[in-house]
Amino acid sequence: MPQLTRSDLLSLEAYAKARPQIRAKVMAHKKNRTVHLGDHMTLIFEDALTISYQVQEMLRAERIFEEEGIQDELDAYNPLIPDGTNWKVTQMIEYPDLEERRIMLERLKGIEDQTWVRIAGFDKVYAIADEDLERENEEKTSSVHFLRFELTPEMIAAVKRGAAIGVGVDHPEYTATFEPLPPAIRASLANDLA
Repeated sequence: MPQLTRSDLLSLEAYAKARPQIRAKVMAHKKNRTVHLGDHMTLIFEDALTISYQVQEMLRAERIFEEEGIQDELDAYNPLIPDGTNWKVTQMIEYPDLEERRIMLERLKGIEDQTWVRIAGFDKVYAIADEDLERENEEKTSSVHFLRFELTPEMIAAVKRGAAIGVGVDHPEYTATFEPLPPAIRASLANDLA
């Protein structure tokens, strides 16, 4: 999958004008790329559209318009675009109550490494987590992780032929499975693979 470049982005002015339409398009698109695992975890399967939206929103929020700053954002977010052999995911651990969140983030250390995808007929593929920087320390895990699920050529071929896809997490303190994914999500994820 191609990486985003400066030419893929709108100026701050142009983005401000088009933002309501872009936001509506991205939110509709994300519906077929979002999986809720249990009551407290959401996986968003990223792609060029979701990441370009993130970059545009960061540029807008930070009022970044200089080339160097724009390139810094592109450099930070481009690694989150799948490259044809994998899925890249933002994992969010969500506990609205602050005290419960604090307790659970202590108990859920390592959860990012125990999150998986499974193509029908194959073993689970566990995430390669947080390649950019460590998001866990001695006391707790982070509420946000960035995951990569690297697939074999055989798995990719199976997905392209219509094989079911499942996702889950096997942590001692949090176990959830969603298999098979709905057809619209499965189709959207299949488009990420070369």
